Amino acid sequence: MPKINTAERVSREVSDNFVFQRSLLAYHAAAERIAGDVLEIGTGAGYGIEVVAPNARRFVTIDKHCPAPELLARPDVEFRQAVVPPLGFPDETFDCVISFQVIEHIRNDRLFVREIHRVLRPGGRFIVTTPNAPMSLTRNPWHVREYTADELRELLDSVFPQVEALGVFGNERVAAYYEKNRRGVERITRFDPLDLQHRLPRWMLQIPYDLLNRLNRRRLLHENNDLTTSIRMDDYRIGPVAEGCYDLFFIATK
Repeated sequence: MPKINTAERVSREVSDNFVFQRSLLAYHAAAERIAGDVLEIGTGAGYGIEVVAPNARRFVTIDKHCPAPELLARPDVEFRQAVVPPLGFPDETFDCVISFQVIEHIRNDRLFVREIHRVLRPGGRFIVTTPNAPMSLTRNPWHVREYTADELRELLDSVFPQVEALGVFGNERVAAYYEKNRRGVERITRFDPLDLQHRLPRWMLQIPYDLLNRLNRRRLLHENNDLTTSIRMDDYRIGPVAEGCYDLFFIATK
C-alpha cells in the first residue's frame, strides 16, 4: 500500500513546524526512558527513528504504510508493514513500546492496549501520546476519538497496574501560534452554520478537512512566517498533566 501524504502525517514541511517540534519532543523524551528491545507503533514520516534507535538494543517499527526507501535501508531498524491491532509478535517480546499520535486512530483501543501489554515483558513500559481533546479546535474526522486525560488514564488503568500522566505544554510563542490558528479555524468553520462537521460521517469529511487544514497551515506560515519558523522543540516541555496541555504523554508500566 503506498504511503499517503496527508496533513495528518506530520512532516518537516515548514507549515507543520508547530506540530513537528511538539512531536519531536515526544521522541526525545521517550529516548531518555527506553532501553532494550523497543517497538514503535506508527512509523509515520520516520523522523523519530534517528532519535530513538540509538538508545535501543533492537528497534522495530511498524506502520500500515511503507516508509521511504532510505528508512528501509537503515541497518539498525527493522520495519514491518501491518495494520494493528492485533500485534503479530509473541508474548513478552519487548522491553518498551512507544506509539505517538496513533491511538486516536484505533477503533478498538482496548484491544490495542491489551495487545501492547501482552507483548511487553514484566516491568516494560508503554509510552503513548495523543491530542488532548479539550485543546482541539475542531472535529478531526481522521480520528476515531480523542481523549481527555481522565479518559486515557481510565483506558490504561484497565490493563496496566501503573500509569504516569504527563502532558506536553508550550510557552508564550507556542500560545501565540495556537491563538492565531484558533482564529483561522474559526474563519473556516463559520461557513458551517449547520454544524455538518459533527453531523456527517467521518469518511465524508476526511478529504475536505485535510485540504482545509493544509491550506490554513500554509496561510498561517505566509502571514506569520517569523512566528511559525521560530518555534523550536525547546519551546515545549513535559510536565504533570494539567489543563492547557496540547498533547497527553502517558507512561504505563506492566
